[in-house]
Amino acid sequence: MIKKASYFFLTILIAGFLLWEFKVNIIIWALPTVVNFINPVQDNIPTNWPEGPLERLDQNDSRPNIILILADDMGYNDISLHNGGAADGTLKTPHIDSLAKNGVWFNKGYAANATCAPSRASIMTGRYATRFGFEFTPVPDLGQLVVRWLAEEDDDDLRARIDNEIARNLPSFMDQGMPSDQITIAEILKSQGYYTAHIGKWHLGHSSGMSPLDQGFDDSLSLAGAYYLPEDHPDVVNAKFETSIDKMVWSGSQYAARFNGGDYFAPDKYVTDYYTDEAIKVIEKNKNRPFFLYLSHWAIHNPLQAIRSDVEQMSHMSGHNLKVYSGMIRALDRSVGQIIRTLKELNIYGRTLIFFTSDNGGANYIELEDINKPFRGWKISFFEGGIRVPFILSWPDQIDPGLKFDKPVHHFDIFSTIASAANVPLPMDRKIDGVDLMPYIKGEKIANPHQTLFWRSGNHQAVLHENWKYLVSKKEGTKWLFNTELDPLERNNLININPKKTSQIENLLVTFNSEQANPLYPSSTELPVLIDKYDGQVIEDADEYIYWSN
Repeated sequence: MIKKASYFFLTILIAGFLLWEFKVNIIIWALPTVVNFINPVQDNIPTNWPEGPLERLDQNDSRPNIILILADDMGYNDISLHNGGAADGTLKTPHIDSLAKNGVWFNKGYAANATCAPSRASIMTGRYATRFGFEFTPVPDLGQLVVRWLAEEDDDDLRARIDNEIARNLPSFMDQGMPSDQITIAEILKSQGYYTAHIGKWHLGHSSGMSPLDQGFDDSLSLAGAYYLPEDHPDVVNAKFETSIDKMVWSGSQYAARFNGGDYFAPDKYVTDYYTDEAIKVIEKNKNRPFFLYLSHWAIHNPLQAIRSDVEQMSHMSGHNLKVYSGMIRALDRSVGQIIRTLKELNIYGRTLIFFTSDNGGANYIELEDINKPFRGWKISFFEGGIRVPFILSWPDQIDPGLKFDKPVHHFDIFSTIASAANVPLPMDRKIDGVDLMPYIKGEKIANPHQTLFWRSGNHQAVLHENWKYLVSKKEGTKWLFNTELDPLERNNLININPKKTSQIENLLVTFNSEQANPLYPSSTELPVLIDKYDGQVIEDADEYIYWSN
């Protein structure tokens, strides 16, 4: 009896050890089952977008239709307008390029943050997201756990810093979002008679008044899972990486959407094409009344999944990962083309204002070196590669074609520009940081729209003041200062030879920080990010890096 009990406890001990030792692989294996159990996904459910008037009721209503197209994780070099498209220069994005050719290309367009959620909050509100404490990007609860455990196993010289106590006490992912008292562009447009529709990613909270339907949208078709198609779908080509973020996304994903907060269901095609088809329905049904369509694509965020027919068009490229990534961009460009074609067919293209941009630069965890070329840095760093993004405005009835604007503009300018175009007054009870870009585009104002711009994510902060760029990784005491007029690629650090300019900009940063709110929820994670290498490349002593807080 004693011997049997000993064997039993020994077995339990060994099993417990194995479970703990291989906990990451086990949870990654088990997560899909867990997620599908928690949020079961039905077969496709057709959407029911409302029908607007059969004819335009007021022929004198000159307010434009407004479409905001937001890509996810699109690098500066991912469109052919910039340096040739998708790193190697052979991918063409003719439809995205045509928006610029028929409007204005902002060559110095800046994301509000180097990660998605704060950028989206800034776009929606016209404000620095730090003004209302939305400083960090919410991560799904199980994803947080995977990242923490992977960090514990990391044996690199630069390791993630995890505060497990803070991590365990963070609010639920569903409750981490933009406060409901913030006024969105959708809210002010809706108040003036616009029909408002959201399609795609939200990432600004889902409870306590934070959902799209609570923040000014009449209808919302929301991203509810990260897959573009099921992983084993016969028409999909996948690309996977050994990075922790890629593992997290693949393991905890579903192929799912939700309409107006209803049940989870599977889209009926590749997600980028699905969102596009739904956007076209919105446009067609509302062509006779002013509408605001926020088309927030998931593309080209990981997991990297492209349609086989799009990948086949990339046969001239070298490398499987690049082919899949480029196929995803091809689908995104196709989406823009279909939107433009629909507007022209309905004879409303001229009176439709279209913004196209990305929430941040290209990511370091997909093992592609040149997606932010020629700039240094990646998503989650404030070097130019992390925050310099495609930024285009088209409005044929009001903007001369083929304009190029070389002064810095910012995501929060989208809010003010749209409000002015729609003749909607700005909120008077709060600071609006964005400006109306139209007078600058038309030459009515010749000064820079912004003398100074700021970025902050806990430990990592940056300032662009006139022609000077300052960056700091505070706990490491690492600082950079660049003269962007002479050194736009941020190669020559002047921090040690220009103390006067450094002091001036640091004082500006101190003042800015004093005006911002404390984070709504604290940072639990600080991740090392190499400036000039993607995640997984060998770290050498001379490599520069920052620690990014989230």
